[in-house]
Amino acid sequence: MNRVEFIKRAGERPYLLDGAMGTMLHTKGAPIDQSFDAINRRNPAIVADIHRAYIEAGADIIETNSFGANRFKLAEYGLHHEVVDINQAAVTIARRVIDSLFKPALLAGSVGPLGVRLAPLGRITTAEAEAAFAEQIGALTAGGVDLLILETMSDLKEMATAVAAARSISPDIPIIAQATFTRDDRTLLGQAPDVVASRLARLDVDVIGVNCSGGPAQVLRLLAVMREAAPDMPLAAAPNAGWPEQTAGGRVMYPATPDYFGQYARAFAEAGAVVIGGCCGTTDAHIAAMRQQLDTPGPGGISVPRVKVVSRADRVTAVSPQPTQLAQYLADKRFIATVEMSPPKGVAAQQLLEGAKTLKAAGANFLNVADSPLARMRMSAWAAAYLVQKKVGVEAVLHFPTRGRNLLRIQGDLLAAHAMNIRNLFVVMGDPTRIGDYPEAMDSYDIVPSGLIQLIKQQFNQGVAKSGQSIDQPTSFVVGCALNLTPVDPQREMRLLRKKIRNGADFALTQPVFDPPAAKAFVAQYEAEYGEPIPPLLAGIKPLYNGRNAEFLHHEIPGMSIPKPLRRRMQDAANPQQEGVHIAQEILQELQPIIQGVYMIPAFGRYDLVADVLDTLPTLAI
Repeated sequence: MNRVEFIKRAGERPYLLDGAMGTMLHTKGAPIDQSFDAINRRNPAIVADIHRAYIEAGADIIETNSFGANRFKLAEYGLHHEVVDINQAAVTIARRVIDSLFKPALLAGSVGPLGVRLAPLGRITTAEAEAAFAEQIGALTAGGVDLLILETMSDLKEMATAVAAARSISPDIPIIAQATFTRDDRTLLGQAPDVVASRLARLDVDVIGVNCSGGPAQVLRLLAVMREAAPDMPLAAAPNAGWPEQTAGGRVMYPATPDYFGQYARAFAEAGAVVIGGCCGTTDAHIAAMRQQLDTPGPGGISVPRVKVVSRADRVTAVSPQPTQLAQYLADKRFIATVEMSPPKGVAAQQLLEGAKTLKAAGANFLNVADSPLARMRMSAWAAAYLVQKKVGVEAVLHFPTRGRNLLRIQGDLLAAHAMNIRNLFVVMGDPTRIGDYPEAMDSYDIVPSGLIQLIKQQFNQGVAKSGQSIDQPTSFVVGCALNLTPVDPQREMRLLRKKIRNGADFALTQPVFDPPAAKAFVAQYEAEYGEPIPPLLAGIKPLYNGRNAEFLHHEIPGMSIPKPLRRRMQDAANPQQEGVHIAQEILQELQPIIQGVYMIPAFGRYDLVADVLDTLPTLAI
């Protein structure tokens, strides 16, 4: 089949592509740390079984098991001399399966990224990269593939090099070029989908699109932007089965079900996709569900997002990135359970990560990472938050103090946090250095918390720095402010809160609450005086540790007032830690009508006591 015939057939009805190969191989016992491509020679039968399952599920196109079969990736396993043999084995296995079935299918040669960076980002020259692609593509075309899929590319220069290699070998073979995107709708090198579409459309390819990335919702959004930017190009869509999650047992799971995938099949076609399939986490069941929807669509369906690509100066800006999970919880009024964690005092983060796993299992859906609490020297809060998100799979809320930072550093730190996908912030003044490890350290600041909230929400999130100069893309921070629900001066606290709200605060984290009636009265007074609802509240809950701890907090910590009956209960308790848990549970229950979540603050790093409090959340009528 030549290029003209391929596109003509695609215009009549979309091709259904197969799903994941790596996921299926892993479920059949292939170790994750071995070359999946080498299985073509070591155990071809299981590769054939996967191809057969996809064709029987209704796939019109299956891909060779050759995604990583280039000299650079195979070199990691000492197999760089077997590029031709492994790729031709991949073609032979798939072709035999197609020939043995009565359901004809096209065979696509799968070509993934090289796994190395091209100059100037890396040390591989364009000539070396093109030679590597040509070696693999030459083997696939010699074996007899019908088309090529260049997939999961994040470097447009690498994609152009792969296309050049393919065209030098086979000028008339159909080529599908697919890019992959991160959670913020950008490639790993920062290109927006409209820019990617425009660049891919200028290459000598037949179809452009998206694979891997996130789930169907994100890929549909990206596809809508790409269609707007390159309206004359046929599109391809092959999303993952959602963002992967790691279970307590270490398994990687994908949440999107086959039925959910099926609902998006028609939407992809309406968005301009002529090739539709799945990537990581998808199975033959997902492809069967998409086949059914493409052939006999049910009622309803998913709407294609309406987008508009807007030129700004010399660059192009596309749709906003996917909101954080915290933003979605706030919008949906879902109950939020977050726990404050302190970064380690050294370089070892294992204790932090184990504590985070315990809290996740107990019901915490977010984790707050404090920045130098009590002005004590600790690991960077950004690094700790990044590790928690990456290793534990729980979204972090980064504490962002203004104290000790000038405007230059503040803005650089914000860009760094966003680049690490840390987009939930809790803006505070920060503890004075005089109480910490380095009392002589600089303690000045250029901006107060309310001003920083304004900078983030009204400038950075609009793509503008404090100076008024444009940054490369708008950020998408969700920002929380601090609030004391039982202050000494309620009027002053209310004025500060209103200013923070006007500047864009999305939610408020409160200081520990020990007097629920007083907290309720504060909320009622604010709403009566200002005629507006208070922002979503995450009530600070701090389980008391013992009687001495209660007395210390009451008498020595500014802004903390613990009623005498509670202090007496702690003094008289036979088991003080358990009594502290009971008190915290009672406070949380009483605050339930005015809050959207809980912000747990452990005493002395006792995450087990916090977990005991969180265990009661399912019993609350929230």
